Amino acid sequence: MSGIDAQQDLFADLGLARAESPTSGTNKATDLGLNTFLKLMVTQLNNQDPFKPMENGDFLGQIAQFGSVTGLEQLNQSFESLASSLTSGQALQAGSLVGREILAPVDSGYLLPGGSLRGQVNLEQSSPQVTLRVIDSVGQLVREMPLGSAPPGALDFAWDGMDNLGNFAPPGRYTVRVEALQNDRGVDLQTKLFSKVESVNLNGSNGLTLNLEGLGPMAFDNIQQIY
Repeated sequence: MSGIDAQQDLFADLGLARAESPTSGTNKATDLGLNTFLKLMVTQLNNQDPFKPMENGDFLGQIAQFGSVTGLEQLNQSFESLASSLTSGQALQAGSLVGREILAPVDSGYLLPGGSLRGQVNLEQSSPQVTLRVIDSVGQLVREMPLGSAPPGALDFAWDGMDNLGNFAPPGRYTVRVEALQNDRGVDLQTKLFSKVESVNLNGSNGLTLNLEGLGPMAFDNIQQIY
């Protein structure tokens, strides 16, 4: 009996049918298919030491290992497909953010010609006096606005873009600071400003990034509210 017939008989004994491929049955150099694995196992049987034959448990162990590898490859392919679907879904959702306003914990914003800056602070306790100060890019005080007393909680504020002399400030980036009088001393509060989303980037390593009007990129994780 030829070696090919012996291999075919062994396949039959194992309950495996070898389908004839119309094309070449050779696997890729980087792949280990079922046929290749069985050929290796048959070769191992033909060349084993007759005084130390391989036990059945060894065969089962090899088959189990091959099954595990095959299962892991299929699982990886499923995860890649899921990741691709999630990325596509995020891209569609991210596109809907363009043109909308977000609230982020930043202390600077970009003033457009004739525009204004709006924001919010959170007070842990009431204050008899809250003061807003706007500072330009060189550190000069542009506007000081008393906001009056405020209870605990969120306090909205807005700067109309005018300086202390009643003139419109030039367009550019300005820093907004809010100070609250608490227990007879001034306390700086965390400023959150509204900004407009100009575009979005979806990178694999950096995740979703929003490009804010006049401010540049900001990670989506830093966004607190979307309007």
